[in-house]
Amino acid sequence: MPRLVFRKVAVFAALLLLAACASTPKPSRPAPPHRPTAPAAKPEPPKPLTAVDVGVVAGPAIETLGLTPDTARKAMAAFRLSCPVLVRRTDASGLTLPQDWRDACDDAAGRLDIDGPAFFAQRFDAVVVGDGKAFATGYYEPEIEGSRTHIPGYDTPVYRRPPDLVEVDPGALGGTPTGKKQRGRVVDGRFQLYYDRAQIEGGALANQGLEIAWARDPIEFFFLQIQGSGRLLQPDGTVMRIGYDGQNGRDYVGIGKVMRDKGLIGQGTDYATSMQGMMGWLRGHPDQIDSVLNENKSFVFFRELTGAGPIGALGVAVTGKGSVAADPKFIPLGAPVLLSLDRAEASGLWVAQDTGGAIKGANRVDTFWGAGQAARTTAGGMSGRGQAWLLLPKGALARIAARRGSARPSPQR
Repeated sequence: MPRLVFRKVAVFAALLLLAACASTPKPSRPAPPHRPTAPAAKPEPPKPLTAVDVGVVAGPAIETLGLTPDTARKAMAAFRLSCPVLVRRTDASGLTLPQDWRDACDDAAGRLDIDGPAFFAQRFDAVVVGDGKAFATGYYEPEIEGSRTHIPGYDTPVYRRPPDLVEVDPGALGGTPTGKKQRGRVVDGRFQLYYDRAQIEGGALANQGLEIAWARDPIEFFFLQIQGSGRLLQPDGTVMRIGYDGQNGRDYVGIGKVMRDKGLIGQGTDYATSMQGMMGWLRGHPDQIDSVLNENKSFVFFRELTGAGPIGALGVAVTGKGSVAADPKFIPLGAPVLLSLDRAEASGLWVAQDTGGAIKGANRVDTFWGAGQAARTTAGGMSGRGQAWLLLPKGALARIAARRGSARPSPQR
């Protein structure tokens, strides 16, 4: 049989077979029971890094790091203030335990004439967190014109913390807790973000009796909010000290970067990138003040302070030229930090006693310079880079090495 005829017969037979299959009813099968598909588990958010996560290694012997009696004296005063809190608080960095600090604190309290450099060399080990590369800025306690009462010329309200500003787990309001708290408002049982800077400046909190004072200059008050505390110089010559009493929960945005990105300050302009340069540009462009300042949606609330101050996040008064703000996940609050920077005035020994919305990450610090014009000038232009050594109580590094196997308890050479 020719191949062509054979192929046609084969194809015809195949078609008949398919037709037969199509016409022959197949026995029906019951549909499988419906099994609801379990919802996919939501991935857990990444755990925030700490000093232990980024790595901790031994640094040089402290006596080789050039610690001077002057910087040691200021750090010693700040360290003594920290001790009552240090021996009972939980360290968010995971580096120390309350009992680690007891011997050093007892020694510091009992020997007021102690030699500073020798004390720190005897009681502490220098360690490097991460790569040890430090970046330091500065802050100060501003002095601006203000009034307890609303009088002509003093029109910028200084608000206390509003009673409807809460910190809750938004998911818990809907029955599914997330384990993460957030600042905001609860309206009709639903969580809402709190008013941002533009809304507050536009009157969202007005006429509620929340004003504790009034500032004369909105630009000066904006920068006081960034510092977190300050002094209001009253028309009668008296001083009202105010301190941090909460924040609206919105992310902090540094207007310096915003202004640089827009080409308003920095190279090729008439204005420097320092605080003084930013203020100069704002005063020269009054019609754009609100639009620039409102880029930072964060808003800080205040309370009146009495006694020593200003008070840092550790709950004790911060010391000019002795205290720094740091990220407590990387530097234990209360711990000494030795800086060697390209800014000589900021090099030396400091004590971490405060935090800040923009102070995030390993070896990122904000140096505190006190109050007055000199402090304002230094802090406003501070930008230093170099090396940071964290000082931990003797024994802490060995425990970290035993627990994680990631720290080397032998000094770097």
